[in-house]
Amino acid sequence: MSDRTATKQRKTGETDISLELSLDGVSDYENSTGVGFFDHMLDLFARHGRFGLKVSADGDTETGAHHTVEDVGIVLGQALDEALGDRAGIRRYGAALVPMDEALAECAIDISGRPHCVFRADLPKASIAGFETELAEEFFNAVANAARLTLHVEVRYGSNVHHMIEAAFKAFARALRVAVSIDPEETGVPSTKGTLSE
Repeated sequence: MSDRTATKQRKTGETDISLELSLDGVSDYENSTGVGFFDHMLDLFARHGRFGLKVSADGDTETGAHHTVEDVGIVLGQALDEALGDRAGIRRYGAALVPMDEALAECAIDISGRPHCVFRADLPKASIAGFETELAEEFFNAVANAARLTLHVEVRYGSNVHHMIEAAFKAFARALRVAVSIDPEETGVPSTKGTLSE
């Protein structure tokens, strides 16, 4: 198995982001975005996905966290796309159902090469340590588009918005962990068209 890692940088007038990703890490993570709740979500994404992830982001958070969250999602998606290489040997599909106290979230992923995101969650409008709840959807959209994933995330129910978003991130991590994992019985790219990278 090749070294499935990527290092990406993105600098705009709104954000300056450096990111390192390893798909075969041991939950080695260090994330600093200036948005406390988002750091927590990235940490648990790495921990539950068993990914190595280091993110350093400097954004215009005085205007809100939108640019930082969306741009980190873009860069994470780009890194995932690069680290997967030609996709040979991967399981391709992954799904997870994760409870977080009273909340329940589900995620299904196809590393298809076709970007599409469906996000369904009745999240109360709130700000959690600088993270506006509508940014959860922005993050998942950005990752799916940049990594060219078909991604479905649904928070089935919940009353505590922190728990609802946390369950969604954990479900995403665990579904992705399965989808990127190596299938010992798969000898090539799991697609009849022979490619998942175009």
